[in-house]
Amino acid sequence: MILHALKEYYDRKAAEGLIAQDGWIKGSIDFLVELDYDGNPQNIVDLRESVGKKRIPHPFDVPNIGTQALKHSNSGKDANLLWDNAAFVFGLGDKGNIRLQSMIEAIDKLIGKTDDPGVNAVRHFLQKGLENQSHFNRVLNHPEYGELLKEGNAKVSFRVLRTDYKLVFNAPVVRDALERAGGQDDANSVVGTCLVTGEKDVAIETTHPVIKGVWGAQSAGACIVSFNKDAFNSYVKTQSYNAPVSKVTASRYVKALNALLDSSRQCIHIGDASTVFWSEKKSSFEDDFSFFFKEAEKDNPDARTERVKALFESVHYGTYREDDGDNRFYILGLAPNAARIAVRFWQVGTISEFASRIRQYFDDFTIVKPPREPEYYSIWRILVNIAIQDKSENIPPNIAGDFMRSILDGTPYPATLMQAVLRRIRSDTEYRVKPVRVALIKAYLNRYYSFYPNRDYKEVNMELDVNQTSVGYQLGRLFSVLEKIQEEANPGINATIRERFYGSACATPVTVFANLLRLKNHHLAKLENRGRAVTFERLLGEIMGNLNDFPAHLNLHEQGLFAIGYYHQRQAFFTAKSED
Repeated sequence: MILHALKEYYDRKAAEGLIAQDGWIKGSIDFLVELDYDGNPQNIVDLRESVGKKRIPHPFDVPNIGTQALKHSNSGKDANLLWDNAAFVFGLGDKGNIRLQSMIEAIDKLIGKTDDPGVNAVRHFLQKGLENQSHFNRVLNHPEYGELLKEGNAKVSFRVLRTDYKLVFNAPVVRDALERAGGQDDANSVVGTCLVTGEKDVAIETTHPVIKGVWGAQSAGACIVSFNKDAFNSYVKTQSYNAPVSKVTASRYVKALNALLDSSRQCIHIGDASTVFWSEKKSSFEDDFSFFFKEAEKDNPDARTERVKALFESVHYGTYREDDGDNRFYILGLAPNAARIAVRFWQVGTISEFASRIRQYFDDFTIVKPPREPEYYSIWRILVNIAIQDKSENIPPNIAGDFMRSILDGTPYPATLMQAVLRRIRSDTEYRVKPVRVALIKAYLNRYYSFYPNRDYKEVNMELDVNQTSVGYQLGRLFSVLEKIQEEANPGINATIRERFYGSACATPVTVFANLLRLKNHHLAKLENRGRAVTFERLLGEIMGNLNDFPAHLNLHEQGLFAIGYYHQRQAFFTAKSED
């Protein structure tokens, strides 16, 4: 299902001319070697572009005659057609002659004899270097680029002077040859039925092309389909013959996935998962999806808010803006797993279904908050605020994928989120109950009890609810009032009861509150404004009227409600002060 959907996405983008055709792949070139018709090097052209302090290669669609375009084996016999790294082009290293011979064989095998002056010039260049390594000296001893080329990693291709095309691999004869061959080497291929398309008697791919761009995976690329040990094989079938996919289909789904991973609009990183998404047909939901989950851009912070507001407005139409709500939408989460790529989650649904669930997610996280807080929280901001030291590298590895899956499925949020946020509140003595953490607790509890109803549970509102029946909520309010009394009685105090007693008050109230209530009498006596003291006494009486006693222990859900009650009451103080 995943590969089939990716192959369909390739077909769609190919029809729009936005992805490399069969026989080609997205690549890049650092240098061009300019040749005369006899294959003698005349000049080196630096194609690299400056981005900040870095020099990056120029992007091209480059010929792909197998699976080695992005990854070479150790054999030295898998050269690319008319381009490769400098180690192949100049025959560097212990296997230099093998690499040069492979470059020549790639030309002979795919193109053969030709009258094209560019192709013939490159073949002469390689053949002369194979016969005498000094033929490359003019290039490798170049005063500016020679040392860089000798390292062997730079991507190199060719241009022949006085030809109609800029690069040799763009010559019509090369394009015709790649079109005839389908960009594949079928000479020794196994023929079978493709499991993705159902086509029969097609060449089956032995090892699938590599996928690049998955966060945390090998920089050279990794595979989503791979059989590299005997334990993974069955029925005497080796490598990818265990799951037969045609060479053309394998090339297409990998191109589609690499294009998605390379797109800033259709790929977001959530925890350890690289998440890509696309729709069956072009849609504005596809363009806007990343704005719902990623952090707002510094250059245009309002762009994300506008997209989310458009999402809420779409409820009036039943679909997302002008899109057809029945248009299918795909979401794929990938994570690194040694030499392979693991599928963290895979979601398929219609645009209207996903739009409805994402709207509900934003509704769940609505909370009264200070003016400087973001109007809508990104997943990254939520997760980083439950991580140790509020650092993204400390986000638990699986929690991001579980969180994303619950949003897209419309199911209860993972219990690990609740446990993590409560741990973080107890350990963060400086900030404790941040708005984003309270929003997460509120979202978790309300969704949990919507799936598992309990008549004793009263839904949590986005702001102060004096009639909330939860003991934990009322205790949180009480703790907030006691802290406020302490602050007003001791202006400029460095540490309040929040730093010293929050953890105990939240988990084991009976051990703390009796002492705090005694201290409160001392603080009230210090208030110069007696009317303010009476106001606090009234508020304490109202809250105590909702409590029968101080429980010995609060469970996790009640501890969460304690945090919400504390936060709601705290925000009510600030709101009342602003109104006054």
